[in-house]
Amino acid sequence: MDITAAHQHLKKDPRLVPLLFKYSASSLNVSTHLFRDLLESIIGQQLSIKAASTIIKRFINLFPDLQNIRPEDILAQDAATFRSVGLSRQKISYLQSLSEFILSEKLVLASLKDLSDEAVIDNLTQVKGIGRWTAEMMLIFSLGREDVFSVGDLGLRTAVSRIYGVDREDKLKIENIAKKWSPHRSLASLYLWQSLDNK
Repeated sequence: MDITAAHQHLKKDPRLVPLLFKYSASSLNVSTHLFRDLLESIIGQQLSIKAASTIIKRFINLFPDLQNIRPEDILAQDAATFRSVGLSRQKISYLQSLSEFILSEKLVLASLKDLSDEAVIDNLTQVKGIGRWTAEMMLIFSLGREDVFSVGDLGLRTAVSRIYGVDREDKLKIENIAKKWSPHRSLASLYLWQSLDNK
């Protein structure tokens, strides 16, 4: 991403300009730990940032090689161990489903980088427990895709609602507002999240 060119493009929207000066956002990165990223994303679903962070830390500490958790490692653990670190039965089943998909090669993580955004979403959402929102977060934060706006994200809709004076449940109107930021909607999203001042 040419961050300077991206900023120049976003500055064409006067409502975004104050955010560009107040906050900072850098280029998007491509992760080398896609499996672990997916595990953490599933664990963090519908939890506060603080609760998710606590459970993810306990979960990761179950494994000897923290940086290289494998699908086999997930399937080798018993459910009681996972429950002891705060995971629900439902989320345990999601982690197991993901691991089984990868081991059976129904989902090949290494191939995601070569797919279009929609194809990545289609591939990931085959797995029980991974919906469109989780797939879109993977696109932004793990695959470094530059033009993703997740209209399913309540935080983003809240930020757009505050800045543009629209109903945050009017997803069509919010999507249309976001179109003007293309092809840099991911960067715009980073600024919008920061504008919420979530700690």
